[in-house]
Amino acid sequence: MSHRPSSGLAAVSTALLAMSRHLEVRDVLKTIVASARELLDAEYAALGVPDDHGGFAQFVVDGVSDAQWKAIGPLPRQHGILAAMLREARPQRLADVKKDPRFGGWPSAHPDMSDFLGLPIRDGDETIGTLFLANKRCPKPAGGCGFTEEDEELLGILAQHAAIALTNARLYERSRELTIAEERSRLAHELHDAVSQKLFSLRLTAQAVSSLIDRDPARAKGELQQVADLAAEAADELRAAVVELRPAALDEDGLVHTLRTHIQVLDRAHAAQVTFDSCGVRALPAAQEEAMLRVAQEALHNALRHSGADRVDVTIARRGPGSVLSVTDNGKGFEPKAVRRAGRHLGLVSMRDRSSGVGGRLTVQSAPGQGTTIEMEVPGG
Repeated sequence: MSHRPSSGLAAVSTALLAMSRHLEVRDVLKTIVASARELLDAEYAALGVPDDHGGFAQFVVDGVSDAQWKAIGPLPRQHGILAAMLREARPQRLADVKKDPRFGGWPSAHPDMSDFLGLPIRDGDETIGTLFLANKRCPKPAGGCGFTEEDEELLGILAQHAAIALTNARLYERSRELTIAEERSRLAHELHDAVSQKLFSLRLTAQAVSSLIDRDPARAKGELQQVADLAAEAADELRAAVVELRPAALDEDGLVHTLRTHIQVLDRAHAAQVTFDSCGVRALPAAQEEAMLRVAQEALHNALRHSGADRVDVTIARRGPGSVLSVTDNGKGFEPKAVRRAGRHLGLVSMRDRSSGVGGRLTVQSAPGQGTTIEMEVPGG
């Protein structure tokens, strides 16, 4: 029995709206595949983005469990029906894909497929992806394909809009990369202008202290105070240069998207696994979003640099009338009271100041050998 919406036009409209909600390439690909599968009521759907080496740079599936996908093994190469769609740039509608002379087999864990509908996704003359579906949920005509000409037409409409959505997502990600590069360059200039002169003075004063410490201890003591003052001024300048640079992505995309992107970068850059999840959080006031982002960054820095953790989990969720950010690691932990007594604060003072400054509160749970959880709760959201 078909689960397709009663109107093909309504189904296409729903799919196009779903695609327009996403800007990152991976999210767009997943939405295209899920929309195509639902639109044509197929058991399986997939989309491959070719690379320049005979394989696929990205390959997204829908209808296959994570366990199945892992068991199937490496991504497919550009061969058989997939290669035909890339090379010939026309739809392929088959009653049984296994009987096609171009069929080259598949891994033992691959699900069994029969009727098949596939077509290229094109941007002008360039084929930027292949979209295909298998096993339509309907009675099959004897020796025929479950997918109809109407299905092919609907999928063609979806593929045209998928090309637009995918191209826009690529342009957006490229724009984001350029924005990040420009922001880094500007930050480098800010830091150089604001801090380098004081650091140079600090170095000279420290050298003077080392030459005075034996022959004029009293004067050396006075110079040491100047070293401390210069260090404090340099730290203030550095803090001002960094804090005043509100991330451009935060203004454009909001806290959840910005933090997700930041954590994806950290996950790739560090040996520890870094995850992110959000649930039911609406947009917060700008000051709260910035404070939450800075607290998350400070907590992540501590976890990745100092805790020895191999997993760090970040979540943002609603809690009663407010919203809560949680950063949890499975590292070596610490005794918060002992840290305070020793005059070390691991950024906790700064995080508490940020939290209280926007009407929130910060809690720290940690113990030696038991990891650390830092939570920031704010009203609203």
